[in-house]
Amino acid sequence: MKILIATEKPFSKEAVSGIREIVEKNGHELALLEKYTDKKELLDAVQTANALIIRSDKIDKEVLDAAKELKIVVRAGAGYDNVDLEAATANNVCVMNTPGQNSNAVAELVFGMLVYLARNGYTGKAGTELRGKRLGLHAFGYIGKLVAEIAQGFGMKVFAFSPSLARDPKLGEPHGVTACQNPEELYDNSDIVSLHMPANAHTKESINYELMSRLPENGIIINTARKEVIHEADMVKIMTERPNFKYATDIPPANNAEMAEKFAGRYLASTKKCGAQTAEANMNAGLAAAEQIVAFLESGDETFKVN
Repeated sequence: MKILIATEKPFSKEAVSGIREIVEKNGHELALLEKYTDKKELLDAVQTANALIIRSDKIDKEVLDAAKELKIVVRAGAGYDNVDLEAATANNVCVMNTPGQNSNAVAELVFGMLVYLARNGYTGKAGTELRGKRLGLHAFGYIGKLVAEIAQGFGMKVFAFSPSLARDPKLGEPHGVTACQNPEELYDNSDIVSLHMPANAHTKESINYELMSRLPENGIIINTARKEVIHEADMVKIMTERPNFKYATDIPPANNAEMAEKFAGRYLASTKKCGAQTAEANMNAGLAAAEQIVAFLESGDETFKVN
């Protein structure tokens, strides 16, 4: 079987080498399409592929329709909103992600951003400490659990909301987390909120003025999830009303220029999504994707199927 790595933003050479070893030792062929700049390159490359490994690359209906031999797509990472699941299902293509492989990288970035904001960008202006602060985790999967672990090292009090925690609050106890029954309760009990939910019909623009206004006047929101979950106009509104409210994201919003101009010193956005941009996460996600594809092709293993 032909396994194609199609990455506009390539894996490291070491990761590609590891993927190749897994693929070829199992009798499959590896093909590469890296740093492509035209969608036509992708459309041409997928025509003969049986399996596809991607990162943040867009796999829409046009791509899936062109991939007549395709059986599986694996997104090397947790989020998979860049894949058209409906079109994949219609084309009988299995879609998977690699949950947990990027989690530590993202969790560490949360605190890199948080400390930067708490210390006012290291300008010398007096900031605040994290010890004793209340951290709210909006979603509590692989990343949320690691953020909770790191937060306790800072001496923070950790609260969390997710549907599973709301159903069974005891799930938070091994992680030192107090479960909340709904988002409103979470924001009422937090000084800082870290977002970790996917972007879907239920979460898009769900972080709105009503929720954010429940935080203290000097509240902080850290977004390493998806830009779509933020109601951007409401973020502008609350940061305008509250001169000490702060926001950091590794996904620049559509109104990034406006935010940077209006809220300099209390707004931070990376130039590109960088939560998973560590050598370790790059390697872990790539190898996991290759292993999952081989297991699917050889035994029909669909453990991480998302469609």
